Amino acid sequence: MSDTAAAAKPSAAAKPSQADAQASHHEDVQQFRWFILAGLITAGIMEVLDSTIVNVALPQMAGNLGATNQEIGWVSTGYILSNVVVLPMTAFLASKFGRKNYLAFSICLFIAASFFCGTSHSLIELVFWRMVQGAGGAALLSTAQATIRQIFPREQQGMVQAIFMLGIIVAPTLGPTLGGWITDNYTWNWCFFINVPIGIASFFLVTTFLHDPPGQRNTAKIDWYGIGLLAVGLGALQYVLEEGQQNDWFQDALIARLAILSGLCLTGMLWWELSPRNPAPVVDFRVLKNKQLSASICLFIALGFGLYGGVYLFPLFTQTILNFTPTETGLALLPGGLATAAAAMICGRLLNGPRALIDPRILIYLGMGIFVLSMWQLGHMTVLSGEADTRLALFIRGFGLGCLFTPLNQIAYGSIEPREAQQASGLLNLSRQLGGSFGIAALGTYLTSHAAYHRTNLVQDLYIGNNVMQNRLGAMTANLIAHGYSPPAARQGALGILDMTVSRQALAMSYNDGFLLILLVFAACAPAILILRRPKKAAAPPSDAH
Repeated sequence: MSDTAAAAKPSAAAKPSQADAQASHHEDVQQFRWFILAGLITAGIMEVLDSTIVNVALPQMAGNLGATNQEIGWVSTGYILSNVVVLPMTAFLASKFGRKNYLAFSICLFIAASFFCGTSHSLIELVFWRMVQGAGGAALLSTAQATIRQIFPREQQGMVQAIFMLGIIVAPTLGPTLGGWITDNYTWNWCFFINVPIGIASFFLVTTFLHDPPGQRNTAKIDWYGIGLLAVGLGALQYVLEEGQQNDWFQDALIARLAILSGLCLTGMLWWELSPRNPAPVVDFRVLKNKQLSASICLFIALGFGLYGGVYLFPLFTQTILNFTPTETGLALLPGGLATAAAAMICGRLLNGPRALIDPRILIYLGMGIFVLSMWQLGHMTVLSGEADTRLALFIRGFGLGCLFTPLNQIAYGSIEPREAQQASGLLNLSRQLGGSFGIAALGTYLTSHAAYHRTNLVQDLYIGNNVMQNRLGAMTANLIAHGYSPPAARQGALGILDMTVSRQALAMSYNDGFLLILLVFAACAPAILILRRPKKAAAPPSDAH
């Protein structure tokens, strides 16, 4: 009897101790959650900004490192590839090593990789450190967003998610502007060095104020089969999407083999992760039983398609058709970024509190309608369009994106338990990134094919009996003769100018088709909104919040 009592004493003594630890943890989180939010936002902006800031500096990198345009593209490809592979594993890594430790390690890895990117002297060295940087950056979005869901009460989620999404949406838009300014005034190396002080500030805030709840570590065995299948499957898929267009897709043997390999590995991974023989899956696909989350993922794929596809198309259109400089292109994108920020904050305010002032689904419908309108306007630009025309369309586009992301995040995270937030965050961010990759790949192929299609249609009207063409050709020939050309040379030059005019018009029409394709993708995904339901009231606060 005495032994039983003695055995019970430690257990009884342990309960107050554990309760005290929980109470202390909740008090710390409640007191410092806004400092934690600042650190997480800083990390998230740093990661997303780095995916676009280097794009305008690629020509200078190619010249300095002696690389071709195709080779230098791996500076962007390597970053996205490693980022996509690690994103679905962030929930497993955070539970295995602890949320704070994993975030701190990822920030340190990102800072170190950024520094070594800036000091690279060869293409291989730069691409390697970009891949390391992408692997470290995965947690800066996924784990950071899940942490926000866990440390703030439900009634504050509207505002804090809106604040966090400001950086996620605005950073890709402002990246080319900042990258162009840095490249013009300094060197491309500073596109990477700029991350070091930002990362140090984020590291200080996260390690100082963020603490893990007691007993949150996952002690299960590591799912090596799942990790291997995931890495190979997503890595091969991302390579196919990035390199397929310039290698003529499945006409290239390597692309075809990698596509088959990706399909087999991802199918095998899905089976293994759902198998009862796998006690600790690296990616828990069972969270997709939540219809709200599944519908949100579908919409996030469309949003990634529109967000990254639009940022891909617009600089090409303005610089090849409207003759904008990189700086002018970046400045044209700036009002749209500000509109996104304004819309996100307005939506966050409307969705904040124990009971949202408006149904978030109404904001999603509104945002989708505004975004579709902007794509319609961009899809009807001409070679005579100016900066004012693009500014208005981009401003509307930015406002629409702000009305989409904030309420969609509110619904997606409002339908899941805090313990599932990390897994859901990884899948949501993966869907957005893959949507962007699919979008860029599809739009690149679409532009090439439609430019050829429109050129074929236009040249059918260029024949000897066409009086309009003959008058235009005669006027150009006379103009060249007046500038000192001989009649044969003037005639040849006029034909060359006419050919360039036709090609420019065909290319402009193909860009219009690209923007309209984004419109159609959004329209096709719109029915997924019907599955969404209004988030629950703030009756069950997150475990870290109080």
